[in-house]
Amino acid sequence: MTLHDPARLGTADTVLSNARIVLKNDVIAGSVLIRAGRIASIDPGASVVPGAQDMGGDLLIPGLVELHTDNLERHLAPRPGVDWPRAAAAIAHDAELASVGITTVFDALRVGSITTFKRANYSKYARDLADAILSLKASGAFRISHFLHLRAEICSETLLEEMDEFGPADDVRIVSLMDHTPGQRQFRDIAKLRQYHEGKYGGGEGFDFDEYIQFLAEVKTRFGTSHEDGAAARARAMGAVIASHDDTEAAHVAVSAAQGCRVAEFPTTLEAATACRAHGISVMMGAPNLLRGGSHSGNVAASELLEAGLLDIFSSDYAPSSLLMAAMRMAREGGDMAAGIRTVTHAPAAATGLDDRGQIAAGLRADLVRVNSDHAAPVVRGVWVAGARVG
Repeated sequence: MTLHDPARLGTADTVLSNARIVLKNDVIAGSVLIRAGRIASIDPGASVVPGAQDMGGDLLIPGLVELHTDNLERHLAPRPGVDWPRAAAAIAHDAELASVGITTVFDALRVGSITTFKRANYSKYARDLADAILSLKASGAFRISHFLHLRAEICSETLLEEMDEFGPADDVRIVSLMDHTPGQRQFRDIAKLRQYHEGKYGGGEGFDFDEYIQFLAEVKTRFGTSHEDGAAARARAMGAVIASHDDTEAAHVAVSAAQGCRVAEFPTTLEAATACRAHGISVMMGAPNLLRGGSHSGNVAASELLEAGLLDIFSSDYAPSSLLMAAMRMAREGGDMAAGIRTVTHAPAAATGLDDRGQIAAGLRADLVRVNSDHAAPVVRGVWVAGARVG
Protein backbone atom coordinates (compact mmCIF):
# COMPACT_ATOMS: atom_id res chain seq x y z
CA MET A 1 0.00 0.00 0.00
CA THR A 2 1.40 3.43 -0.91
CA LEU A 3 1.29 6.37 1.44
CA HIS A 4 -1.38 7.99 -0.76
CA ASP A 5 -3.44 4.87 -1.38
CA PRO A 6 -6.93 5.96 -2.53
CA ALA A 7 -8.46 3.82 0.20
CA ARG A 8 -6.89 6.11 2.78
CA LEU A 9 -7.89 9.44 1.23
CA GLY A 10 -10.74 11.58 2.56
CA THR A 11 -13.17 13.39 0.29
CA ALA A 12 -11.59 16.74 1.13
CA ASP A 13 -8.01 15.56 0.52
CA THR A 14 -5.95 16.84 -2.39
CA VAL A 15 -3.00 14.98 -3.88
CA LEU A 16 -0.49 16.71 -6.14
CA SER A 17 1.27 13.90 -7.94
CA ASN A 18 4.12 13.36 -10.42
CA ALA A 19 6.01 16.45 -9.28
CA ARG A 20 9.63 17.35 -8.73
CA ILE A 21 9.25 18.39 -5.11
CA VAL A 22 11.73 20.99 -3.86
CA LEU A 23 12.41 20.20 -0.21
CA LYS A 24 14.54 22.35 2.06
CA ASN A 25 17.78 20.63 1.05
CA ASP A 26 16.86 18.30 -1.80
CA VAL A 27 14.65 17.71 -4.83
CA ILE A 28 12.72 14.45 -5.13
CA ALA A 29 10.15 12.99 -7.52
CA GLY A 30 6.90 12.31 -5.76
CA SER A 31 3.50 13.50 -4.59
CA VAL A 32 2.14 15.62 -1.76
CA LEU A 33 -1.01 14.97 0.23
CA ILE A 34 -2.90 18.07 1.42
CA ARG A 35 -5.41 17.67 4.23
CA ALA A 36 -7.21 20.42 6.17
CA GLY A 37 -4.94 23.10 4.76
CA ARG A 38 -1.74 21.35 5.82
CA ILE A 39 0.81 19.09 4.20
CA ALA A 40 -0.20 15.70 5.55
CA SER A 41 2.57 13.66 3.93
CA ILE A 42 5.09 13.42 1.11
CA ASP A 43 5.36 10.23 -0.94
CA PRO A 44 8.47 9.59 -3.08
CA GLY A 45 7.79 8.14 -6.49
CA ALA A 46 7.11 9.67 -9.89
CA SER A 47 3.92 7.76 -10.73
CA VAL A 48 0.51 9.41 -10.82
CA VAL A 49 -1.69 8.48 -7.87
CA PRO A 50 -5.30 7.65 -8.84
CA GLY A 51 -7.54 10.67 -8.26
CA ALA A 52 -4.56 13.01 -7.93
CA GLN A 53 -3.81 16.20 -9.81
CA ASP A 54 -0.98 15.39 -12.23
CA MET A 55 1.82 17.97 -12.03
CA GLY A 56 3.32 16.63 -15.25
CA GLY A 57 6.85 16.56 -13.88
CA ASP A 58 6.80 20.27 -13.01
CA LEU A 59 8.52 21.68 -9.94
CA LEU A 60 6.45 21.90 -6.76
CA ILE A 61 7.95 24.50 -4.44
CA PRO A 62 6.87 26.20 -1.20
CA GLY A 63 4.91 29.42 -1.61
CA LEU A 64 7.21 32.43 -1.91
CA VAL A 65 7.57 34.78 1.07
CA GLU A 66 8.05 38.48 0.20
CA LEU A 67 9.39 40.70 3.00
CA HIS A 68 9.71 44.10 1.31
CA THR A 69 7.71 45.21 -1.70
CA ASP A 70 6.71 48.66 -2.93
CA ASN A 71 4.31 47.08 -5.42
CA LEU A 72 1.15 48.20 -3.64
CA GLU A 73 2.17 51.84 -4.07
CA ARG A 74 2.28 51.32 -7.83
CA HIS A 75 -1.34 50.17 -7.76
CA LEU A 76 -2.31 53.15 -5.60
CA ALA A 77 -0.79 55.60 -8.09
CA PRO A 78 -0.93 53.93 -11.52
CA ARG A 79 -0.06 57.26 -13.17
CA PRO A 80 1.38 60.52 -11.82
CA GLY A 81 -1.37 62.45 -10.10
CA VAL A 82 -3.80 59.51 -10.07
CA ASP A 83 -5.01 58.21 -6.69
CA TRP A 84 -6.63 54.79 -7.09
CA PRO A 85 -9.16 53.52 -4.51
CA ARG A 86 -7.28 51.76 -1.72
CA ALA A 87 -9.36 48.58 -1.62
CA ALA A 88 -9.24 48.14 -5.39
CA ALA A 89 -5.48 48.72 -5.39
CA ALA A 90 -4.90 46.21 -2.59
CA ILE A 91 -7.01 43.53 -4.27
CA ALA A 92 -5.18 44.00 -7.59
CA HIS A 93 -1.84 43.89 -5.77
CA ASP A 94 -2.87 40.66 -4.01
CA ALA A 95 -3.90 39.04 -7.29
CA GLU A 96 -0.65 40.03 -9.00
CA LEU A 97 1.46 38.52 -6.23
CA ALA A 98 -0.52 35.29 -6.30
CA SER A 99 0.00 35.04 -10.06
CA VAL A 100 3.79 34.94 -9.63
CA GLY A 101 3.85 32.44 -6.76
CA ILE A 102 4.01 34.76 -3.76
CA THR A 103 1.78 33.34 -1.03
CA THR A 104 2.90 35.49 1.91
CA VAL A 105 3.62 39.22 1.68
CA PHE A 106 4.70 41.86 4.15
CA ASP A 107 3.15 44.99 2.65
CA ALA A 108 5.66 47.81 3.10
CA LEU A 109 3.93 51.05 4.14
CA ARG A 110 5.90 54.24 4.67
CA VAL A 111 5.51 55.98 8.03
CA GLY A 112 7.04 59.43 8.38
CA SER A 113 6.16 62.34 6.09
CA ILE A 114 7.39 65.74 5.00
CA THR A 115 4.85 68.46 5.80
CA THR A 116 6.64 71.80 5.48
CA PHE A 117 8.31 71.41 2.05
CA LYS A 118 5.06 71.57 0.09
CA ARG A 119 6.54 70.83 -3.33
CA ALA A 120 7.72 67.37 -2.23
CA ASN A 121 5.48 64.37 -2.91
CA TYR A 122 5.82 62.91 0.57
CA SER A 123 2.51 62.91 2.46
CA LYS A 124 0.94 60.65 5.09
CA TYR A 125 -0.97 57.55 3.97
CA ALA A 126 0.01 54.48 6.06
CA ARG A 127 -2.79 54.39 8.64
CA ASP A 128 -5.61 54.63 6.11
CA LEU A 129 -4.01 52.06 3.83
CA ALA A 130 -3.37 49.69 6.74
CA ASP A 131 -7.05 49.95 7.68
CA ALA A 132 -8.02 48.96 4.13
CA ILE A 133 -5.60 46.02 4.11
CA LEU A 134 -6.72 44.75 7.52
CA SER A 135 -10.40 45.06 6.59
CA LEU A 136 -9.91 43.11 3.36
CA LYS A 137 -7.87 40.50 5.22
CA ALA A 138 -10.57 40.06 7.88
CA SER A 139 -13.30 39.72 5.27
CA GLY A 140 -11.46 37.00 3.35
CA ALA A 141 -11.04 39.10 0.21
CA PHE A 142 -7.37 38.25 -0.29
CA ARG A 143 -5.97 35.20 -2.04
CA ILE A 144 -2.70 35.18 -0.08
CA SER A 145 -1.43 35.99 3.44
CA HIS A 146 -0.79 39.67 4.18
CA PHE A 147 1.18 41.16 7.09
CA LEU A 148 2.13 44.78 7.77
CA HIS A 149 5.67 46.12 7.35
CA LEU A 150 6.23 49.71 8.45
CA ARG A 151 9.01 51.52 6.57
CA ALA A 152 10.13 54.02 9.19
CA GLU A 153 11.55 57.07 7.41
CA ILE A 154 14.15 58.49 9.77
CA CYS A 155 14.62 61.60 7.59
CA SER A 156 11.05 62.88 7.98
CA GLU A 157 9.10 65.24 10.20
CA THR A 158 6.26 63.07 11.52
CA LEU A 159 7.66 59.57 12.00
CA LEU A 160 6.92 58.94 15.66
CA GLU A 161 3.45 60.50 15.49
CA GLU A 162 2.55 58.23 12.59
CA MET A 163 3.97 55.15 14.30
CA ASP A 164 1.92 55.92 17.41
CA GLU A 165 -1.22 55.37 15.32
CA PHE A 166 -0.37 51.64 15.24
CA GLY A 167 -0.83 49.19 18.07
CA PRO A 168 -0.95 45.47 18.95
CA ALA A 169 -4.21 44.89 17.07
CA ASP A 170 -2.50 45.79 13.80
CA ASP A 171 -0.10 42.84 14.02
CA VAL A 172 2.84 44.75 12.56
CA ARG A 173 5.48 42.11 11.81
CA ILE A 174 8.42 44.17 10.45
CA VAL A 175 9.67 47.70 11.07
CA SER A 176 12.55 48.78 8.86
CA LEU A 177 14.70 51.73 9.87
CA MET A 178 15.18 53.66 6.63
CA ASP A 179 17.48 56.68 6.44
CA HIS A 180 17.27 58.26 3.00
CA THR A 181 19.20 61.42 3.88
CA PRO A 182 20.87 62.61 0.64
CA GLY A 183 24.59 61.93 0.33
CA GLN A 184 24.70 58.66 2.27
CA ARG A 185 23.67 55.00 2.09
CA GLN A 186 21.60 54.23 -1.04
CA PHE A 187 22.19 57.63 -2.57
CA ARG A 188 25.74 58.52 -1.66
CA ASP A 189 25.95 59.84 -5.20
CA ILE A 190 23.73 62.95 -5.30
CA ALA A 191 23.61 62.78 -9.09
CA LYS A 192 22.02 59.33 -8.85
CA LEU A 193 19.47 60.68 -6.37
CA ARG A 194 18.64 63.58 -8.69
CA GLN A 195 18.16 61.15 -11.58
CA TYR A 196 15.94 58.88 -9.47
CA HIS A 197 13.84 61.73 -8.06
CA GLU A 198 13.24 63.39 -11.41
CA GLY A 199 12.37 60.05 -13.00
CA LYS A 200 9.88 59.13 -10.26
CA TYR A 201 8.35 62.50 -9.38
CA GLY A 202 9.49 64.99 -12.04
CA GLY A 203 10.86 68.38 -11.17
CA GLY A 204 7.78 70.53 -11.59
CA GLU A 205 7.63 74.25 -11.88
CA GLY A 206 9.25 75.98 -8.94
CA PHE A 207 10.89 72.82 -7.59
CA ASP A 208 14.53 73.40 -6.62
CA PHE A 209 16.27 70.05 -6.10
CA ASP A 210 19.30 71.57 -4.37
CA GLU A 211 17.03 73.41 -1.95
CA TYR A 212 15.20 70.15 -1.30
CA ILE A 213 18.27 68.12 -0.39
CA GLN A 214 19.48 70.93 1.89
CA PHE A 215 16.09 70.86 3.58
CA LEU A 216 16.34 67.08 4.10
CA ALA A 217 19.81 67.43 5.62
CA GLU A 218 18.36 69.89 8.13
CA VAL A 219 15.49 67.50 8.90
CA LYS A 220 18.00 64.73 9.64
CA THR A 221 19.93 67.01 11.98
CA ARG A 222 16.75 67.91 13.87
CA PHE A 223 15.10 64.51 14.09
CA GLY A 224 17.57 61.77 13.13
CA THR A 225 18.62 60.45 16.53
CA SER A 226 15.21 60.69 18.20
CA HIS A 227 13.50 59.09 15.20
CA GLU A 228 15.89 56.15 14.98
CA ASP A 229 15.79 55.41 18.70
CA GLY A 230 12.05 56.03 18.93
CA ALA A 231 11.18 53.87 15.93
CA ALA A 232 13.28 50.97 17.22
CA ALA A 233 11.69 51.24 20.66
CA ARG A 234 8.21 51.23 19.16
CA ALA A 235 9.07 48.23 17.00
CA ARG A 236 10.26 46.30 20.03
CA ALA A 237 7.06 47.20 21.89
CA MET A 238 5.01 45.86 18.95
CA GLY A 239 7.02 42.65 18.90
CA ALA A 240 8.03 43.36 15.31
CA VAL A 241 11.20 42.17 13.62
CA ILE A 242 13.51 45.16 13.17
CA ALA A 243 15.28 45.53 9.82
CA SER A 244 18.03 47.92 8.83
CA HIS A 245 18.07 49.51 5.39
CA ASP A 246 20.93 50.39 3.04
CA ASP A 247 23.73 49.86 5.57
CA THR A 248 26.94 51.01 3.89
CA GLU A 249 29.72 50.82 6.48
CA ALA A 250 30.58 48.41 9.27
CA ALA A 251 29.74 51.24 11.67
CA HIS A 252 26.18 51.33 10.30
CA VAL A 253 25.83 47.60 10.92
CA ALA A 254 27.13 47.94 14.47
CA VAL A 255 24.36 50.48 15.16
CA SER A 256 21.80 48.19 13.51
CA ALA A 257 22.91 45.28 15.66
CA ALA A 258 22.65 47.42 18.79
CA GLN A 259 19.07 48.30 17.83
CA GLY A 260 18.25 44.60 17.57
CA CYS A 261 18.01 44.31 13.79
CA ARG A 262 17.60 40.75 12.48
CA VAL A 263 17.43 41.50 8.77
CA ALA A 264 19.52 43.88 6.64
CA GLU A 265 17.58 45.19 3.67
CA PHE A 266 19.81 45.88 0.68
CA PRO A 267 23.25 46.61 2.19
CA THR A 268 25.07 48.77 -0.33
CA THR A 269 28.64 47.45 0.03
CA LEU A 270 30.54 44.22 0.52
CA GLU A 271 31.88 45.69 3.76
CA ALA A 272 28.40 46.11 5.20
CA ALA A 273 27.25 42.63 4.13
CA THR A 274 30.36 41.08 5.69
CA ALA A 275 29.66 42.93 8.94
CA CYS A 276 26.05 41.71 8.88
CA ARG A 277 27.23 38.12 8.72
CA ALA A 278 29.54 38.72 11.69
CA HIS A 279 26.59 40.06 13.72
CA GLY A 280 24.24 37.23 12.71
CA ILE A 281 21.99 39.55 10.67
CA SER A 282 20.35 38.01 7.59
CA VAL A 283 21.24 39.80 4.35
CA MET A 284 18.43 40.56 1.91
CA MET A 285 19.07 41.84 -1.60
CA GLY A 286 16.80 42.91 -4.41
CA ALA A 287 15.97 40.27 -7.01
CA PRO A 288 15.98 42.97 -9.75
CA ASN A 289 19.59 43.73 -8.82
CA LEU A 290 20.58 40.14 -9.68
CA LEU A 291 18.52 40.01 -12.86
CA ARG A 292 19.72 43.40 -14.15
CA GLY A 293 23.34 42.64 -13.35
CA GLY A 294 23.73 45.35 -10.74
CA SER A 295 22.14 48.07 -8.62
CA HIS A 296 20.34 50.96 -10.32
CA SER A 297 21.88 53.21 -7.64
CA GLY A 298 25.45 52.11 -8.32
CA ASN A 299 25.76 50.04 -5.15
CA VAL A 300 27.10 46.51 -4.67
CA ALA A 301 25.79 43.87 -7.05
CA ALA A 302 23.73 41.01 -5.62
CA SER A 303 25.87 38.62 -7.68
CA GLU A 304 28.97 39.79 -5.81
CA LEU A 305 27.37 38.99 -2.47
CA LEU A 306 26.21 35.62 -3.78
CA GLU A 307 29.74 34.73 -4.86
CA ALA A 308 31.01 35.75 -1.43
CA GLY A 309 28.38 33.59 0.31
CA LEU A 310 26.80 36.65 1.93
CA LEU A 311 23.27 36.66 0.49
CA ASP A 312 20.47 34.96 2.44
CA ILE A 313 17.16 36.36 1.14
CA PHE A 314 15.82 37.88 -2.06
CA SER A 315 13.09 40.51 -2.20
CA SER A 316 11.21 41.50 -5.33
CA ASP A 317 11.31 45.15 -4.19
CA TYR A 318 9.49 46.86 -7.07
CA ALA A 319 8.96 43.92 -9.51
CA PRO A 320 6.98 40.95 -8.10
CA SER A 321 7.84 38.55 -10.93
CA SER A 322 11.54 39.00 -10.20
CA LEU A 323 11.37 36.99 -6.96
CA LEU A 324 10.92 33.58 -8.55
CA MET A 325 13.12 34.53 -11.50
CA ALA A 326 16.06 35.37 -9.23
CA ALA A 327 15.70 32.19 -7.20
CA MET A 328 15.60 30.11 -10.37
CA ARG A 329 18.62 31.88 -11.82
CA MET A 330 20.58 31.30 -8.63
CA ALA A 331 19.53 27.64 -8.69
CA ARG A 332 20.49 27.21 -12.33
CA GLU A 333 23.84 28.97 -12.12
CA GLY A 334 24.76 27.41 -8.77
CA GLY A 335 23.54 23.93 -9.67
CA ASP A 336 21.46 23.70 -6.49
CA MET A 337 17.70 24.10 -6.88
CA ALA A 338 16.97 23.73 -3.17
CA ALA A 339 19.46 26.48 -2.26
CA GLY A 340 17.98 28.90 -4.78
CA ILE A 341 14.41 28.30 -3.64
CA ARG A 342 15.37 28.67 0.05
CA THR A 343 16.24 32.34 -0.53
CA VAL A 344 12.60 33.14 -1.30
CA THR A 345 10.84 30.64 0.97
CA HIS A 346 12.48 29.18 4.07
CA ALA A 347 15.02 31.96 4.68
CA PRO A 348 12.55 34.89 4.73
CA ALA A 349 10.02 32.84 6.71
CA ALA A 350 12.63 31.89 9.32
CA ALA A 351 13.97 35.45 9.58
CA THR A 352 10.52 36.72 10.52
CA GLY A 353 9.46 33.88 12.81
CA LEU A 354 6.97 32.25 10.43
CA ASP A 355 7.73 28.66 11.37
CA ASP A 356 4.50 27.29 9.87
CA ARG A 357 5.55 27.82 6.22
CA GLY A 358 8.54 28.24 3.91
CA GLN A 359 9.24 24.58 3.15
CA ILE A 360 7.45 21.45 2.03
CA ALA A 361 7.32 19.31 5.13
CA ALA A 362 4.62 17.34 6.93
CA GLY A 363 2.56 19.46 9.30
CA LEU A 364 3.27 22.83 7.67
CA ARG A 365 0.79 25.02 5.82
CA ALA A 366 0.07 23.81 2.32
CA ASP A 367 1.34 26.98 0.62
CA LEU A 368 2.58 25.51 -2.66
CA VAL A 369 3.45 26.62 -6.18
CA ARG A 370 3.64 24.58 -9.37
CA VAL A 371 6.37 25.91 -11.65
CA ASN A 372 7.30 24.93 -15.18
CA SER A 373 10.97 25.67 -15.78
CA ASP A 374 11.19 24.81 -19.49
CA HIS A 375 10.99 28.40 -20.75
CA ALA A 376 13.10 31.55 -20.71
CA ALA A 377 11.30 32.62 -17.53
CA PRO A 378 9.64 30.35 -14.96
CA VAL A 379 5.92 29.84 -15.58
CA VAL A 380 3.62 29.54 -12.56
CA ARG A 381 0.96 26.94 -13.37
CA GLY A 382 -0.75 26.56 -10.02
CA VAL A 383 -0.82 28.21 -6.57
CA TRP A 384 -2.27 26.82 -3.32
CA VAL A 385 -2.62 28.80 -0.10
CA ALA A 386 -3.42 26.80 3.03
CA GLY A 387 -4.49 24.00 0.69
CA ALA A 388 -6.95 26.07 -1.35
CA ARG A 389 -6.12 26.68 -5.00
CA VAL A 390 -5.94 30.43 -5.68
CA GLY A 391 -4.19 30.49 -9.03
